[in-house]
Amino acid sequence: MKNSPLHVVCAVIESVDGQILLAQRLSSQHLGGLWEFPGGKLEAGENQREALVRELDEELGIHPTQAEHWMDVRHHYADVRLGREVVLHVWRVSAWQGAPVGRLGQPLQWVSKSNLHAFAVPEANRAIVNALVLPERCLITGDADSTDDFFMRLERALAAGLHLVILRGDLALSLVEAATARIHAAGGHVLLNTTPEYFQVVGAAADGLHLNRHALMALQARPAGVQWMSASCHDALELAQAQRLHLDFAVLSPVLPTQSHPGAPTLGWARFAELVSDHALPIYALGGVGDAEIGTALEHGAQGVAAIRAWW
Repeated sequence: MKNSPLHVVCAVIESVDGQILLAQRLSSQHLGGLWEFPGGKLEAGENQREALVRELDEELGIHPTQAEHWMDVRHHYADVRLGREVVLHVWRVSAWQGAPVGRLGQPLQWVSKSNLHAFAVPEANRAIVNALVLPERCLITGDADSTDDFFMRLERALAAGLHLVILRGDLALSLVEAATARIHAAGGHVLLNTTPEYFQVVGAAADGLHLNRHALMALQARPAGVQWMSASCHDALELAQAQRLHLDFAVLSPVLPTQSHPGAPTLGWARFAELVSDHALPIYALGGVGDAEIGTALEHGAQGVAAIRAWW
């Protein structure tokens, strides 16, 4: 008989200067030595907030005064010692009483968001780390009349604070290198929308690889050495493949009607939220969205929105 999910509450505790608190699991514990977000399983009869308050007192000696539910992450551990699905109920804690200490003897570390990936975390925590690191807006480049027009559009987007960029199209190596240099100079990250094979040719300067739905479904395993990896998805099957390959995020579309595909079927926000809730990776909403839809996207479980026309 299938075990019921193990429900766990965990806290993303963020200081006023944007540092995130991590705790290291004791060597005597399962997954000992890994770093995690403080928390623990819900006890019988507890709601999430009650469990959060209790766990933070027991583990850190603090009492949260400003805390809100952020997201839920579902993960199934193959390890026979767990052998069940874990549901992480993630809360963001921005204010508290007391000073955090490792009351169980666990080491603590304040970490900047940009350095979170340097810490080894349990598999179920990876989606939380990625969600903290990734921005709310993802630019996908579109057509351009010329190279000069391409870079004019790119510079305008970077100036508007769009620092996660997916370069789309069969781009020459020289253009990829020049675009990547400009994105990096602005403090951003760039992924190439191409095949794993072509990425080996032109992807050395970029931060990662973005797959279309066909390349995603044909892939058997995540290629080694790719820092960031994402994919375009359109249904539950493709999202499941993205999760199986341990991709860092996905783009799910089309959510709303678009000018490029008038009359095409769309997911709508209700179906989008349903699909997102079943998968443990950050997911951007794409299709008919832009800045005005970011709040709605977040309310429906998205990492944010991805767009071409709205920003390109």
